[in-house]
Amino acid sequence: MIWMLVVLSVYAILQFLVLTFCIQFKWKNWGRQGINECTASILIPCRNESRDLPYLLASLEKLDFPSEKLDVWLADDQSSDNTAKILSEWCSKAENRHFIQISADEEAKYHINGKANALAILSRKCEGEILFFTDADCEVPSKWLQEGVRSFPSDAGMLLGVTQVKSKGLFGKMQEVEWWHTLAIVKVTSDLGMGLTGLGNNMMVRKAALIQSGGFESLPDSLTEDLALSRQLVSQGYKVVQQVSPEILAKTKAERGIKNFLEQRKRWISGVVSLPWYFQLLLALELSFYPAIISLTILKLSLGLSIWGLKLLVQSIFIQVFASKAGQKVRLYQLYLFDFHQIVTAPLSILYYFWPSKISWKSRTYP
Repeated sequence: MIWMLVVLSVYAILQFLVLTFCIQFKWKNWGRQGINECTASILIPCRNESRDLPYLLASLEKLDFPSEKLDVWLADDQSSDNTAKILSEWCSKAENRHFIQISADEEAKYHINGKANALAILSRKCEGEILFFTDADCEVPSKWLQEGVRSFPSDAGMLLGVTQVKSKGLFGKMQEVEWWHTLAIVKVTSDLGMGLTGLGNNMMVRKAALIQSGGFESLPDSLTEDLALSRQLVSQGYKVVQQVSPEILAKTKAERGIKNFLEQRKRWISGVVSLPWYFQLLLALELSFYPAIISLTILKLSLGLSIWGLKLLVQSIFIQVFASKAGQKVRLYQLYLFDFHQIVTAPLSILYYFWPSKISWKSRTYP
C-alpha cells in the first residue's frame, strides 16, 4: 500500500516539474503577433453590481485606445439595485458608450444562462473587429485594449488574458494563489496547442470567428459560456491562445464567504465535467495527492513530510514563475498555505457539486 501512496505523491512533483519546464522553455509571448490597426468593442453584462461597478467604470475611463475605434456596450440584466442607473448615467457621457436594458420579455431569449443570453444580445449590436469581455466586478489596465489587439494571432479565434484576485483577507489570498495555479496550467496547455477553455472575465474574441461559429446564441446551454464558446471556436479550426503580461492583467475580487465560493465552484465543475477525459484524469490525479500524502505521512512521517515539502517547493516555483510573467509576486506564506486551503476546499467543492441543490448565480437559480 505504501508504494502506491508514494507513486501518487511523487506524481504531483513530476507534474509540476514538467509544468515548470514548459513555463520556462515552451513559453509563447503573443505580443505584436496581431495588428495595431483594428477596431474593438467591449461587452459587459451586469446584474446587481452597483457595489463594484464604479471601480470597473473608472478603469474603463483610463483605457489608452482611440475612441473612434472603440464602442462600449453595457447591459443591465434586470437588476434590483442601482446598476441600471449607474450604467445609464455613465454611458450618457460619451457617444461610443451604449446602454442596453434587457427586458423581462428578453429573459432566456437565447439561453437560460442569464449572462450567456445577455452576451448574445450585446454581440449582435457591437461593431468592433475584436470583442473584449470582462466582468462587472473586475478592473482592467489602461493598456488592456492595446495589448489585446497587438497580441491576437491571425489564426486565433480567442485570446485569453490573465486575472489576479485581490483581497486583504487570508481566504481571498488563497483564492489568488488558486487562480495563479489554474491560469498557469491554462497557459501551458494553450501554448502546447491544447487550448480548450475560455476566461470570461478577461477574454477577447475575433468577431468574424464568433459569427462563423454561430455566435453566443448557438452555444449549448451551459453555465460556463466561456468554456462552451472556446470549444465551439476550436471545432471550427480556430486556436485559443493566452497572453500573459502586465498590460493585459485584470483584477477581480475574491468570493465573499464560503457559501459564495462553493456556489462558484459548483458552476465551474459543471464545465469541467464536459472537458475531454484526459483533462479530467489529470485533474483527478493532481487532487489524489492530498489523500495520498496525508495517508503516507500518517504511516511514514519522515517520508511523507519530505515528499510533501518537495512538492510544495516545486509547486511554489511554478506558480511564482508564472505570476512574475504578469509582473506580480506571490508571498511565500500564501504559497506554503495553499495546500492546506486545497485540502479543505477541494473535497468540499466536489461534495457540494454532487449535493442535490440548484446552482445559485447572480440572484438566479439553475438546475
